[in-house]
Amino acid sequence: MIKNRIIAITGPTATGKTQLAIKLATEINGEIISVDSRQIYKELDIATAKPTLIERNKIRHHLIDIVNVTQEYTVADFCDDAKVKIKEIIEKGKVPILTGGTGLYFRVLLQDFDLPRVAPNKELRDKLNNQSTEELYDLLLKLDKDIAQKIHFNNKVKIIRALEVCITLGIPMSQAQRKKEKEYETLWYGLTSDNRDFLYNRANKRVDIMLDEGLINEAKLLFNKYDNNNILLNTIGYQEIYPYLHGSISLDEAISNLKQNTRRYIKRQISWFKANKEIHWIDIEKNSKEQVFAKIISNMNNCKE
Repeated sequence: MIKNRIIAITGPTATGKTQLAIKLATEINGEIISVDSRQIYKELDIATAKPTLIERNKIRHHLIDIVNVTQEYTVADFCDDAKVKIKEIIEKGKVPILTGGTGLYFRVLLQDFDLPRVAPNKELRDKLNNQSTEELYDLLLKLDKDIAQKIHFNNKVKIIRALEVCITLGIPMSQAQRKKEKEYETLWYGLTSDNRDFLYNRANKRVDIMLDEGLINEAKLLFNKYDNNNILLNTIGYQEIYPYLHGSISLDEAISNLKQNTRRYIKRQISWFKANKEIHWIDIEKNSKEQVFAKIISNMNNCKE
């Protein structure tokens, strides 16, 4: 049985995935599904580098601005929603193009990896939230070292979720994870560069653009509205501005931290995606946008049955 074919465009932040996906969708009659754990949230605009309204009006985008920042939204929720959108797009005779930088979303949806479905436990989460991030991470190391090593030690939201799964099931989360049959035939493309400094410079420029677009004001409005919301405090772009807004660091320090954390995120993204041997990588430093596009079209044509 021939599986439904879809396109996946991934890679580290600030590599031009959105623009490529839009151009490709225009060429092959596609629609775009965002694979980004922060673009799903309403009001989180500048820091998440959402496609502009003009871009979204040009090509239909899905799974952007679908939940409030106060709502619970899991990887399982994303997979359920994405599967619905993929089916709808295919039934319209169009090509689903999934693009973004959230590796876990890609892995659970498109690869042979599944997550245990454990319902949120508010009482347990409230109890865990009363502990420091360091204490929680130490606990996760004891309960599931394999999972702990895949989560940043400062990401309290993900640490608590992993602990919630371990405690609820009574076994390490890594043991509860299971293999599954892939549901889609996927053509994978990744944008990157062997020159890490090149990627870092692009990321630094993106931060400067975000600041020019009003990132500080956006963060201020969000924190005034939602206070110390966990999603905001665990989102690059807001978490670095928070201490500046409270007078504990200078603006220059906040910007420096933002650029540093963005670079660190790029390193984690590269490590995550490099494990996927199906990705056809294209170096954006050695190839112009036109060359990148041409190589993907050529590869797609060669993959036609």
